[in-house]
Amino acid sequence: MLNLLRRAWRRRRSFLPVEGFAFGRPLVVLQSDDWGRVGVRDGEGWEELRALGMNLGERSYDFYSLETAEDVAAIVSLLQRHRDSTGRPASLGMNFIVANVDFDKVSANNFRQIYLRALTEGLPEGWKRPGLFEAYREGISAGVLSPALHGTTHFCRPAVERHLVDPGERGVLLRGLWKAGVPYIHWRMPWIGFEYWDPEPHGEEDFLTSEVQESLIAPAVETFIRFFSKAPRSACAPGYRANQSTYGAWAKRGIRVAQNGPGSAMPPHFDGNGILHLYRSMDFEPAVEEEFSVDACLRVAEDCFARGVPAIVSVHSINFHSTIKDFRSRTLGLLDEFLAALEAKHPDLLYVRDEDLHDLVDKGTLQSMQAAVRVPVTKRKFMTRAVEAGWRA
Repeated sequence: MLNLLRRAWRRRRSFLPVEGFAFGRPLVVLQSDDWGRVGVRDGEGWEELRALGMNLGERSYDFYSLETAEDVAAIVSLLQRHRDSTGRPASLGMNFIVANVDFDKVSANNFRQIYLRALTEGLPEGWKRPGLFEAYREGISAGVLSPALHGTTHFCRPAVERHLVDPGERGVLLRGLWKAGVPYIHWRMPWIGFEYWDPEPHGEEDFLTSEVQESLIAPAVETFIRFFSKAPRSACAPGYRANQSTYGAWAKRGIRVAQNGPGSAMPPHFDGNGILHLYRSMDFEPAVEEEFSVDACLRVAEDCFARGVPAIVSVHSINFHSTIKDFRSRTLGLLDEFLAALEAKHPDLLYVRDEDLHDLVDKGTLQSMQAAVRVPVTKRKFMTRAVEAGWRA
């Protein structure tokens, strides 16, 4: 009954005007999730899972692995070729999972406890990605990669702990995956939830408590700082599952921008914690969308520009992977086409990062390669139904 009331309120609220920020120039933001998170290791790992009786290849995320140094270098090369009206290159916001399961340690302890290996300690045993961490840092130094916080594990630890020693089907699957060095394949096991959100036993609204979320977010930020030598300013919750407890914990740790998933197309706005909320405009996911269309994404971007809101592109890391299946080549070609079309049509286009948007709202200026660029920023009310209709175009 409570969930029905919540849904009714959301429907009612969707007809109300929403106050947010509008910008006087076309802005493009690229946001991407799941960097640093391991999946199926390689061809050998693939065969280990098949030996468990898993019918792999049914969905794209069966091929999710981990980016290579070559994957990252190819992204950097593409972004450096695309410049906005001030000469700044396009920039990809990369949301990092800052730790992976220490599979060997968990197995040695007979699966009684979850052990993690932070990125600062390297990848789990058996995982080889020579030069990957250096490739991250080179892209960041070049100004085309922008790291942000995604989380520590992506999965909900209390949910996984319940099944780790479970003698039933779920426990057998989980332990089999971990023995093969694979944390999970989410579509096959949605019961693992997302880091701050437990799908069981209380249903769709069961976020972890404020205290638990703070205990997860604080060390994640510390690990991020150790790995990147700077604090995160932007964050995106795994599965987009965040609530006021999440935002409060982020704010305490200096995060100023919250990334939200596509669907609502809300305008950028501040919450009570002083966090600027951004909402993705489109899914640019050729690896997972059979009928993906660049033209459809361009229509959404034009609709965003017409209303004065940024075109925020969601493109997950799987789209750039090449280890088990080459998703990278097609994605880079389509992204090249998309960005070139926007640049050709909008001579005043600006490529911005999450923190740039925060600075624009705060100061009204954007630092280009030579000087500060002033962008008109106004606060006004948006009709959300009109916004949602535009997003679905």
